[in-house]
Amino acid sequence: MRTGLFSCLFCLLAFSLSAQNFPIGYQTMNFTDPARSNRPVPAEVYYPGLTAGSNTALANGKFPVISFGHGFLMAYDYYMYLKDSLVPLGYIIAFAKTETGILPDHLELGKDLAFLVNQMQAEGNTPSSAYYNHIDSTSAIMGHSMGGGASFLGCENNPVPTAMITFAAAETSPSAISAASHISIPSLVFSADKDCVTPPATNQIPMYDSLASGCKVFINIKGGGHCYFADYNFTCSIGEVGCASSFTITRDQQHDAVIDFLVPYLDYYLKKIPLGWTVFNDSLQYSQRITYMKSCGTAGIPDPGSLDQFVISPNPVHDKLIVTSGSGQERVTKIVLRSLTGSVVLTRHEKDETGTTATEVDLSSCKAGAYFLEVTGRSGRILVFRVIKG
Repeated sequence: MRTGLFSCLFCLLAFSLSAQNFPIGYQTMNFTDPARSNRPVPAEVYYPGLTAGSNTALANGKFPVISFGHGFLMAYDYYMYLKDSLVPLGYIIAFAKTETGILPDHLELGKDLAFLVNQMQAEGNTPSSAYYNHIDSTSAIMGHSMGGGASFLGCENNPVPTAMITFAAAETSPSAISAASHISIPSLVFSADKDCVTPPATNQIPMYDSLASGCKVFINIKGGGHCYFADYNFTCSIGEVGCASSFTITRDQQHDAVIDFLVPYLDYYLKKIPLGWTVFNDSLQYSQRITYMKSCGTAGIPDPGSLDQFVISPNPVHDKLIVTSGSGQERVTKIVLRSLTGSVVLTRHEKDETGTTATEVDLSSCKAGAYFLEVTGRSGRILVFRVIKG
């Protein structure tokens, strides 16, 4: 169960996406990679559909693509909680079905994950494809355990994916830790502090430390386990039998924590929803279920969209809040103050005056508490601040 302020923030994000509850379509796709001697790369693809079921038509719109890598001796169908959570919100997930045997090739799996991103985007540009005009330009590579380590290999020196997300990533051959130093895209690294299969100290933390990303985040789920990042799998559970008794949360609780952070992160980077970054960061600060590390430049705010175009002060505020342009060209055109439940408290439209770099907002009549301030600039970009009214 989600509790406290964390719950309110997630509810606000869910409110903003309430119109998106797509049925889940799916199909098996059998690709070949000509760059690797026509290597077969089968994938199970789940997508937002007009109706649920096999090979149904895609819903209207363009959707970001996520390619996903499975764990050792596991398969795509042990990650259905991710499919069930993300596809209805407007994401396409292509689960790699390669390297499922006892002697997997980590590098080939990493290349498969990168290939699936490229191939799905090519499908979106092919008139004869069912995905034609349905694939967005943004994408992510994601994986668990072996597939998490392979994600590092697939993202090494690869600028195509928008972001990388890994769950209990395992060190691989070649080294995922070494590959991390050649990854510059935004990266989110999940771990669980009771993981005895790929302990964070020797796997995910060195990977995070080595990342060259301009914005990288490490989230450690308290009391969780390695296999809890997946649905139940007997083989995986055998591998962690020595530490399972130390878990202090359930599998469902760990899934819940993953989705609470994953959805706003993906919404920000893949859908360019500014509120996603606000919710994600607020959750980092207030959630009692995790510990974290974050390195996102001097301002702590990553791209896209030059979202450092405005600054606010003071915060906390008692009466007058000043919104100042951080850009020589940008100006405030609209201000919306919302409660944590999404209700509009205040709306103002500003004149686009060239010489005005500071806008004063009178909050003296507002009750004490936390709010979201949405600032729209001349460019049309929106920056969302969390404001505390004293």
